[in-house]
Amino acid sequence: MKTITRELPALTTAYPLELLGNEEDILFLDIETTGFAAKSSSLYLIGCVYFRRGSFYLIQWFAEQPSEERAVLEAFFTFAASYHTLVHFNGNHFDIPYMAQKCVQYELPFSFDRFEGADLYVRVSPLKNFLKLPNCKQKTIETYLGVDREDTLSGGDLISVYHNYVKYPSAEAYDALLLHNAEDIQGLVRLLPILSYVRLYQEGVRVVKVNANYYKDFHNAGRAELVMKLLLPSPLPVPIANYANGCFFSASGTDASLKVPLFDGELKYFYANYRDYYYLPAEDTALHKSVSAFVDPAHRVPASAATCYTRKNSEYLKQWAPLFTPVFQPAYKAHDFYIELTDERRQDREFFASYATHVLQTMITSIS
Repeated sequence: MKTITRELPALTTAYPLELLGNEEDILFLDIETTGFAAKSSSLYLIGCVYFRRGSFYLIQWFAEQPSEERAVLEAFFTFAASYHTLVHFNGNHFDIPYMAQKCVQYELPFSFDRFEGADLYVRVSPLKNFLKLPNCKQKTIETYLGVDREDTLSGGDLISVYHNYVKYPSAEAYDALLLHNAEDIQGLVRLLPILSYVRLYQEGVRVVKVNANYYKDFHNAGRAELVMKLLLPSPLPVPIANYANGCFFSASGTDASLKVPLFDGELKYFYANYRDYYYLPAEDTALHKSVSAFVDPAHRVPASAATCYTRKNSEYLKQWAPLFTPVFQPAYKAHDFYIELTDERRQDREFFASYATHVLQTMITSIS
């Protein structure tokens, strides 16, 4: 078994490591194998990148023969014992279970139970369509972020390279095997800024300015929209613009704009306890029995769930789940939910921040 260690002075990231944990407790992990099934293939290389005293370092354990994979596992777990967070790409589905199975196979007393995990694939994949990615492969995301590679081979390509190396060791094959793994792990560090989009989805935004915009559409009909200027939790590495559900979002760096349609008209608020109400057909509204008991019985009927409402003309914002109350709807059992844009809400930045986050999460989910 060979152990290779070197400093990576050119490796940097604009994404704050402390958002993943203590920066010197983080280990970036990638493995190379001769197949997907641990029982019928070999683990021949484990590589890690770690951060120490302001610099990144690479360490790799390479099995020159398949018989050395136990030693490679032992070396990794001994080294990793002082770390707390593992960062990987699709490691939840491959690297971690593969290595765990190898530990069982060799009756090694190691597990991943003590580690916190950060699987970049799992975090980014829900945003695939929102980011307009054809897939969520590591190299695809690297291309999106403008990350260049020297390595041109895939893990599958290297299986035959490794088998040939075992039989006929060569410096060329050795370098190719280590280079691919090294670039995969360094790629994890360079991929971290993609998590800025995940933070946008998970943590929400700050609203710094809100105004209404009234305009004429293509058919010369009057339209209204709410325009929110946003401050994002961390800078986006690539500008983005998306349209969904009638809303438009654009962002560059930490600045963003979100446009949401304003509905100006009449909607209904439905009371839940309809048995406590009468419906007044002539006035098309419901009144509580404590009040409507004084109404002529000829002008009232017991309210049903569908007629137990009050009507209101106002300006409304659409919501895609009944999160904000009171909830207004165009009709009973309608799947369109609205919240009134009251004078009080117009002055409430916390409300707009919550609402903007709701809109963005809905846009991301619907596009995905």
